[in-house]
Amino acid sequence: MRRALPIRRAAALSALLYIALQYPAAHTQSAASAPVVIDRVVAVVNNRPILSSDLDDEMRLSVLEPNTSGDKPDRRTALERLVSRTLIQQQIRREEEQASEPTAEAIGDRIQELRRQLPACVRADCASPAGWDRFLAANGLTEDEVNAYVRLRLEILNFIEDRFQQGIRIAPEEIEDYYNKTLLPQYPTGQPKPTLESVSHRIEEILLQEKVNTLFGAWLDNLRHQGDVEILDPALESPNTPPSNGGGGA
Repeated sequence: MRRALPIRRAAALSALLYIALQYPAAHTQSAASAPVVIDRVVAVVNNRPILSSDLDDEMRLSVLEPNTSGDKPDRRTALERLVSRTLIQQQIRREEEQASEPTAEAIGDRIQELRRQLPACVRADCASPAGWDRFLAANGLTEDEVNAYVRLRLEILNFIEDRFQQGIRIAPEEIEDYYNKTLLPQYPTGQPKPTLESVSHRIEEILLQEKVNTLFGAWLDNLRHQGDVEILDPALESPNTPPSNGGGGA
């Protein structure tokens, strides 16, 4: 008797359902006259498929990461981020965390901060409307995508702060050290550089994330082991990725 493979079967059903929802009848009507490109599932996280297009979006949006110089990550690294973010989102929903929902004002403020201070944005003069438009076009981004990215990032940051930040303090000396040794070298010679006072909040956020990583990493590893994380594309599988437990969701 052939043994059933519950994880792969569930993943396949979820993927088919997801793809079906993305392609309404209007698309199928033209199938005879034009080829239809169907997304490829590259991973499944607790029965939630991650598509190749999701990975492409993550690669594009990585330019908005606050601690990046604008270089895109490789696809394996991008998938690791995407898997981790999916696990966190699922946990937030499971716990019905309400305090993590960012306000429209907070989202707008963070976008303005990115436009003024992100090194890649400084080079593109994102502070001006024309420069911001050029930056979005050059990176294949839209205003809606940036808003959604910032909303999700703030939601996750709020959740992490509520759960892990208590008792962690960032000293002013640490902020100044990061400013001089890490942030300033990212700005090209001749380009205006932000003052320490103007970026101290963002640096504190980055350092806080780094300090939280030990606690957060153990918690995230536990989510991975309790849930089903299956990488379907061998080329994207990290050597450090723990194997799926072969059971149901967390």
